[in-house]
Amino acid sequence: MASEGLADAIATVGAMRFDPYSNGTQWYMDVRTLSAHLAQGPLDAALCQLVDARVSQINGCAFCLRLHMHWARRAGVEQSKLDMLAGWQEAPGFDERERAALNLAESMTRLGDGRRVDEAVWSAARARFGDDELAALLYIVGLTNVWNRINIAVELPADFELPETGPAAPRKVGRSEN
Repeated sequence: MASEGLADAIATVGAMRFDPYSNGTQWYMDVRTLSAHLAQGPLDAALCQLVDARVSQINGCAFCLRLHMHWARRAGVEQSKLDMLAGWQEAPGFDERERAALNLAESMTRLGDGRRVDEAVWSAARARFGDDELAALLYIVGLTNVWNRINIAVELPADFELPETGPAAPRKVGRSEN
């Protein structure tokens, strides 16, 4: 019966299958260190959080989405922009750099089964970001996908509190414009 499957799914929300953060401490620390390093990179905190939130929306990671929406607000992203993030392609209020970054993030997140980053998407990102910025953007998108996939695989609850061991991962708030 379909309602039994739904009840089972609802019952599992909040019950993590495995805790990779306590059981894989060194790997968690390594990935978290990379996150902290990228947080000090050349990209504006607000742009990074928009990208992280959009990747998390696409992947369906409730934990990461909650986290990055919070960090985006702290970085100064207006709530109206966050409300329109899923429809950014048709929504007003996103500048050309944000659009290029979001388009690249979506393309990278949806790779596989023969899909690649389209040349027009790549060219738009290349035209709007310097070498260091583009490299940081590529790693941010890739790393957000890593976090999302781990958290989804273990069914990490949206309200889970990550261990506070190691460097902090949130992007620096109040960074200057690129």
